[in-house]
Amino acid sequence: MAWIWSVLVGISVLFGLLRGTMAEVSRAAMSGAAGAVELAVGMAGALCLWSGAAELMRRCGLDAALAALFRPLLRRLLPRASRDEETLSAVSANLSANLLGLGNAATPPGIRAARRMARGCGGAAGDELCRLVVLNTASVQLLPTTVASLRAACGCAAPFDILPAVWISSLLSVTVGLGTARLLGRLWRD
Repeated sequence: MAWIWSVLVGISVLFGLLRGTMAEVSRAAMSGAAGAVELAVGMAGALCLWSGAAELMRRCGLDAALAALFRPLLRRLLPRASRDEETLSAVSANLSANLLGLGNAATPPGIRAARRMARGCGGAAGDELCRLVVLNTASVQLLPTTVASLRAACGCAAPFDILPAVWISSLLSVTVGLGTARLLGRLWRD
């Protein structure tokens, strides 16, 4: 990825030199850097808020209640993984964080669950591990906190007005993803 950015910057500087617009290239670079810092600072506050809310949920036991709510669904989707309580707990924590739109908070339990599910697979991902990846990648989000934080940092007056679109698109993406994973799992075995 670093080389892509290096090539883009090199091309910009080269064209700036050839066209005699280095002052504009410099201004654009400085403006972009300032905008990136401003966006990062704006996002950091919102991410801290929602990560703190997730930690409060964990400490007061709401995450365990949410995980218990997911258990029947997860037992159907991941029957082998649901036999191991620690794996089921990690999957539930991953799903809970994704529901709240906290992708950063969802990553550690997702990795923990994937490692536990990969044991005994002989280096190849099993069907359940593939379904976990689909669930994690195309997650259903009740509160798209990261996107809302980004919208708020960019000056949006109503950053959560995207909720209906997010609910519909995330539900569709999970449904299509799980259906495709199931279909490909059957085709691959045959």
